[in-house]
Amino acid sequence: MRIGIVNDSVMAAEVLRRIVGSRPEHQLLWVAENGAEAVLRCQETLPDLVLMDLLMPVMDGVEATRRIMRQSPCAILIVTASVIGNASLVYEAMGAGALDVVATPVLGADGMQTAASELLRKIETIGKLIGLSSRPLSRQRSREKKVANRFSDPPLVAIGASTGGPQALTAVLSALPAEFPAAVVIVQHMDKKFTHGLAAWLKQQIPLSVKVIADKDRPQKGRVLVPSTEYHVVMSRNGALAYSEEPSDNFYHPSVDVFFNSVSKHWHGKVVGVLLTGMGRDGAAGLLSLKDEGHHTIAQDEATSVVYGMPKAAMQLDAAREILPLHEIGPRVMSLVGGR
Repeated sequence: MRIGIVNDSVMAAEVLRRIVGSRPEHQLLWVAENGAEAVLRCQETLPDLVLMDLLMPVMDGVEATRRIMRQSPCAILIVTASVIGNASLVYEAMGAGALDVVATPVLGADGMQTAASELLRKIETIGKLIGLSSRPLSRQRSREKKVANRFSDPPLVAIGASTGGPQALTAVLSALPAEFPAAVVIVQHMDKKFTHGLAAWLKQQIPLSVKVIADKDRPQKGRVLVPSTEYHVVMSRNGALAYSEEPSDNFYHPSVDVFFNSVSKHWHGKVVGVLLTGMGRDGAAGLLSLKDEGHHTIAQDEATSVVYGMPKAAMQLDAAREILPLHEIGPRVMSLVGGR
């Protein structure tokens, strides 16, 4: 993978350079000292992945991410000294198109391997993600007979998102009132360090109540549920939510496909499936499973997507009954579940 490094700290940049150079499959293209330089570098020599710092002079990582994704899109991994301390900036950067975040490695007594392990794991995952376009899309889905009807199941809005997701989620959910007559469950690709922070952040942005999913929670009207770990979220046969490490070979964590497929099997109320901006194809096959069960499905359009990967995959599968710009999705969801 061809990698660019953006960091104003000479020491941090050197650590990152050494880690990238420790793997023969990675090539360091360039090192930029600030966001403005990184924007120019990407225009001149586009890498597969940019390791982007957040706090820098001249132009910070959020604005640099925004401009790179607009002018010369590529995968961006935020690498910051304080992951939790910079949480609000992390959400902004992810809304602008960054894929993930990791703490800046610091070489300790046990050397390079410990310092590099998490960063290299993230790079490997992103490498798989950006290489997915060559994989054929499949309509194959496992089917399972539903258990007896539960007439108490409320309408459910199931939303999947990835790159650019936090801001897209805010745009959709802010259009829904506090007395929204349906339950909402979100699956957002995100590091487990930020899942609780995402819930707290959403609470400040939208009128609906927001809760982190606990094992055996049930979707309830007027409440948004957000995963608390990187494990997959699944709908159980009795309509409760649970976490699962399986399928372990699915490198999307949590996976939108896994959740959507479980909803199509086990939820007996009305479902509206929504697939928002994101890189890769996760959620497309799951959205199709919802559509095939007779539920209404929506995908975000290309013009308003930060990355038109997941919604495009859904379009290619004919999994979405409607393809809408972001600002129309919330009102449309409201109308579908019986609101005005």
